[in-house]
Amino acid sequence: MKSHERVAGKLKASKSKPGKPGVSGRPEASSRMLNPSKLGKSGADHGPEKRSPRTKSKPAGKAAGGTRTRLSKAAIAEMFRRFHAADPDPKTELEYVNPFTLLVAVVLSAQATDAGVNKATRALFKVADTPEKMVRLNEEGIREYIKTIGLYRNKARNVLELSRQLIANHGGRIPRDRAALEALPGVGRKTANVVLNVAFGEPTMAVDTHIFRVANRTGLSSGRTPLEVEEDLLRVIPPEYALHAHHWLILHGRYTCKARKPECPRCLIRDICLFEPKTA
Repeated sequence: MKSHERVAGKLKASKSKPGKPGVSGRPEASSRMLNPSKLGKSGADHGPEKRSPRTKSKPAGKAAGGTRTRLSKAAIAEMFRRFHAADPDPKTELEYVNPFTLLVAVVLSAQATDAGVNKATRALFKVADTPEKMVRLNEEGIREYIKTIGLYRNKARNVLELSRQLIANHGGRIPRDRAALEALPGVGRKTANVVLNVAFGEPTMAVDTHIFRVANRTGLSSGRTPLEVEEDLLRVIPPEYALHAHHWLILHGRYTCKARKPECPRCLIRDICLFEPKTA
């Protein structure tokens, strides 16, 4: 037999040797293959994968309770117990003198800082603290007081028109009703939630950029929209903390859990928070 034929025969024989069949009939993998049941969440046998601060993790799906929270009930209760202990009676930083001026201040605060709004409204509310006085001031007069605030022309128009509608439809009073509030010019769900919470003591959750960030970083929610985050927070926050939860979260986001560089070393919920790239 020629040498090349002998080689070909050996190769053919080696290929025809059966391997030890597994469940699928294919040769079993090496004994070094990892058991998935022993893996961490990252799918590796060396613990959770470390993500870069810029890497976005996939939002969790809804849990059994219908929420997207990644925290246990005990962890959430402890988080808000600490918020309460540190600040038992948190307040909005917007300055106002009655429900009407609160509504106006919140409308003006869209895409503006509370400090900037307060600077403008101190003088405005001295001359117009009711819908009737605001209407008499007229759009041009309102603009003069709030021209330091972004989008002031459109906001002045909304403030005048909502004042007119409050007089015409609600006797000059602020309605304690979400639909009625949202029907007013310049008033959306977030503004209505703030008014219902601050003016009427209802346990609402007004999700702004700070609360959206804090909820997703800590693990309270993995919601992709403000409404999803709002729904999650209303479900998971213990009832005894629901009234002030909005203020605790917004103040925490504004002064500690900042967007660019969160101040994790002084965070009072650092050991509960699930934000992975914590600052040193």
